[in-house]
Order: sequence, then structure tokens, then C-alpha cells
Amino acid sequence: MWKVFRFTLVILILLFLGPWLASLAHGDSIGGSGQADIQVEAARPPATPKATISGKAIGGVTPGDLFYIDATGSSRDIYISLYITNAHELIHYLRYLTLKVAIYVEDEDGQWRKTPLRDSISLDTYITLRNSPVNLTLPGYTRYKIAIESGCYYCMSANKDGDNISPQFYLEIEPV
Repeated sequence: MWKVFRFTLVILILLFLGPWLASLAHGDSIGGSGQADIQVEAARPPATPKATISGKAIGGVTPGDLFYIDATGSSRDIYISLYITNAHELIHYLRYLTLKVAIYVEDEDGQWRKTPLRDSISLDTYITLRNSPVNLTLPGYTRYKIAIESGCYYCMSANKDGDNISPQFYLEIEPV
């Protein structure tokens, strides 16, 4: 009887904590990049990617936005670096985390379309716990959206300390 009660209690706790562990895009909007002609804004939920990470489970990540970059006032190319800033914490819970990074450009109609990164060919770019940062050079005079297109993870152990086991992202921009 006690085992059934404990199992039910654990399931109820995970159901209530699930929404708190859902958001993958965290961080403060820096409001600017240090350059007056380039603005950066962090995406806010519900636009951010989502995953419910729980112990001893393999799971997927739903697509979502991370950052919006407005370089319409800059004639110079921009060099971006996307980091996972809390990999040292995630490594205690996750065996692996693989996220497919997508870059979108805003067209004249205000619609987002995927950016061809090299010679009109869309290259797949991934960020993991081991290969952070992802570095890209993008042309100026455009608005960009940095997003997670898909992803997967394997969680080795449940979160027992109330720690956040979602990745936190940081975007660094330099004019080239």
C-alpha cells in the first residue's frame, strides 16, 4: 500500500512541476547589442521551445523562437555566437541534448522564411552540451529570428533539488 501511495505522490508532483520545466529559452533581453544599429530581443513564452524533462526518459523538443535580431539599420555583416550557458549544470541530469538551430529572415511581407546559410543551401546547424557555441555570420540590413527547429535529449536522473534542468541561452553579436 505504501509503495502505491509513494508512486502516486511522485506522479502528481511531476504533473504539477511539468509546466515549470517546460521552457527552454531563458535569459534576459539585452535590448541592444552594444551597437546602436543592431537590436536584440529574447523571445518570450509561449513562442519559446518546450520540453518536459523527467528522469530516465528520452524525449523531444518542440520548435520555438529564442532571439529576434533587428539589423535593418546596419550595413555591416554580423557575427553571432549562440551559447548554452548552464551546460555545467545540465550535464548532471542529461546524458545528451541535441538541438537543431534554425535562422529565419523576415521578408518584405513580414513573413519568416528559413535562411539559406551558404550558396542558397540550408545547412543544418546543431547546438549540444559539447559544441556550444554555434557561430554564424549573417548579412546586415535584415531582421532575423534565431530558433530551435527540433531536438532530443536523454535525462539520466530526475530533478530532486528543485533545480531548473532546462538550457539557458545567451546570444553574442559583433559587427564584422
